[in-house]
Amino acid sequence: MEILDFIFRLGVLFAIYGFIWSLFEFGLRILSQGRVRSTAEIYLIRGVKYFFLADVTFIFCFENNLLNSIGANKVILAGLILLIYFIGKLQKNQTNSAFFKIAGKNFSNGQKQFHYRFEVAIIALALLAFSLFWFYPSIAINPISVLLQDSIVNIENTPIFGFIFKIIGFFFLLSIILKMLNSINFLINGKKNGDQNMSNDSNSQNIESDNHFDDYEEVDESL
Repeated sequence: MEILDFIFRLGVLFAIYGFIWSLFEFGLRILSQGRVRSTAEIYLIRGVKYFFLADVTFIFCFENNLLNSIGANKVILAGLILLIYFIGKLQKNQTNSAFFKIAGKNFSNGQKQFHYRFEVAIIALALLAFSLFWFYPSIAINPISVLLQDSIVNIENTPIFGFIFKIIGFFFLLSIILKMLNSINFLINGKKNGDQNMSNDSNSQNIESDNHFDDYEEVDESL
């Protein structure tokens, strides 16, 4: 139950963090007055977003908010869930990019630009930062991460908004469980099914080759 509760609270954290960051990006758009962002600017902002998400997630692993008491099991689980979350974001951005290309729509204001290598790079840097926090936890404590954590806790404790984000956290918990079960099922059965399919394909190819005759080949009907 502790693991499920931890994943649930991480889902609430991710949801509230996304809400706070959307307000931040809305403010940036107002200040930029509709200026089209360059690709470098888009991924710089997204990289900062992922970095502080990894930072706040690591702080969430502290036992009773004490810097010198980090739950090792929580850090490992949080890192795994963070990886799954980032992979989901990568797949979502890639799908959205493909959809807009098929639909023939222009990327409005450069907000829908997608570059696979850049996406992978910022995700890798965020996960690397999360790993480094394990060895240097004091780096994770900075004014921005503390402000974000306090804001997340305050929003979570509000009656209405907190309830809404807890519902989102519940569905996040379900999605994480399903993804983990699918991964386990693939590791257990995926290779066997793949080997079986390869065997069936080779057998069918052999049957086809046995029943195949060239145009110039004669068949003795008396056999």
